[in-house]
Amino acid sequence: MVTPSRITLARRRRGLTLAELSRTTGLSLQSLSNYETGRTAPRSTTVRRLAEALGFPEGFFSGREIDELPAEGISWRARTKTPPRTLDAARAAGTLAARLYDWIDEQFRLPEPDLPSLTKPDAETAAEMVRSRWGLGNAAAPNMVHLLEAHGVRVFSLPADSLEVDAFAVWRGTIPFVFLNTMKSVERGRFDAAHELGHLVMHGSDDRHCSGPDAERQANSFASAFLMPAASVLGHMPAGARVDQVLEAKSIWKVSAMALTYRLHDLNLLTDWQYRSVCAELSSRGYRTGEPNGLKQRETSQVLTKVFRALRTKGIRPADVAAELDITVEEMNSMLFGLTLTTVESGGSTTKTEERQRPALRLVTS
Repeated sequence: MVTPSRITLARRRRGLTLAELSRTTGLSLQSLSNYETGRTAPRSTTVRRLAEALGFPEGFFSGREIDELPAEGISWRARTKTPPRTLDAARAAGTLAARLYDWIDEQFRLPEPDLPSLTKPDAETAAEMVRSRWGLGNAAAPNMVHLLEAHGVRVFSLPADSLEVDAFAVWRGTIPFVFLNTMKSVERGRFDAAHELGHLVMHGSDDRHCSGPDAERQANSFASAFLMPAASVLGHMPAGARVDQVLEAKSIWKVSAMALTYRLHDLNLLTDWQYRSVCAELSSRGYRTGEPNGLKQRETSQVLTKVFRALRTKGIRPADVAAELDITVEEMNSMLFGLTLTTVESGGSTTKTEERQRPALRLVTS
C-alpha cells in the first residue's frame, strides 16, 4: 500500500516540481497528482519508476505516515531570494533526519531538552540567562554542537544540495532540532548554531514570529551576546581596536573577524567610523566571504558519533539503519556531518528493539 505523502516528500527532497518529475519518469502530470493526493494508487511497476527517478528504495513509498517538520514553525537562515523548492528540499531532508532521530530515540536514552522559553527579555538578556542556566559564566562558549546536544537539542547536518540554506531550527512537539550547513567556515558554523539557539529560545512559542527581519536581528543579537559575553569582550579588548588586534583576538571566542568587529561596535568599543574602516579592511583581505587562516576543526555531533559507535559493537551497520528507515546510506550520511561511519562485517547479531535496554549517552561539552 503506497503512502501518498511519501511520494510528495521524496519529490520535494529532490527539489522537483510535478512537471519535472513527469518529464523524468514519463508519467503524466495528472497521474502523479492523483498519486500524491491518494485519488489513485500507482502500480508496483510505477512505484519502481518513481523510486529510480527519486533515488529512494521502493519500500520507502509504502511506509507509515511520516511526521513532517511543521513548515510554519521553521526559522530559516537563508538568503531572502532562496527558491521555495530549495527550502522544501531542506525541510524534507530535516524530516528524514527527524525520522532517524525517532529511530535512535527508541534505542538510546538521549539528553532531555533543557531550553528556557524567553519571549519577553531582549536578546542580550536572553543570552545571559541561557549562559547562566547552563553554567557557562563569562567563559568562551565550548563546542556549540556538543553544547546544544548536551542540553537536548537534536543537531543534524544539511545535505550538500541545500547549500543555499545556512541553517534552520524548529520545535517538533517538545523536541528542538537544529540543522547546520557544513560548507561554511567553522567560525560561521558556530555563529549559525548560536543563532538557531536564539530562535528556539526566543521564538519557540506562538507569541513571537520565528521568521522575518526582526526575528533574524534578534537571533543575530542573541548569537553575538551568547558567543561573546559583554564582560569578557570588555575585559579583553581595547577601545578602537585595530584590524590586527581583531584578528588576534577572534580566536578567544572562536568567532569570525566580522562577528567580533560587529560586537565591538555594539559594545561601543568602536565608533561608527572605526567600525566601517575595520570592516572595509577585513573585506579587502577576504574576511567578508570567508575566514582566511581560520579554525580547521569542524564541530560535529557527539551524539551521532556515540550512537553509531555503540551500534557497531552490536553488529548493527549504518546500512542496516538506513534499510530500517527505507532510505539510502548516502541519504542518511548526508545528515551526519560527513562522519566516517565504519561498517562492520556482516553476521553481527542484532537484538529486537523491545528486548533491548536503552543505554544512556553521556555527553561531554568541550
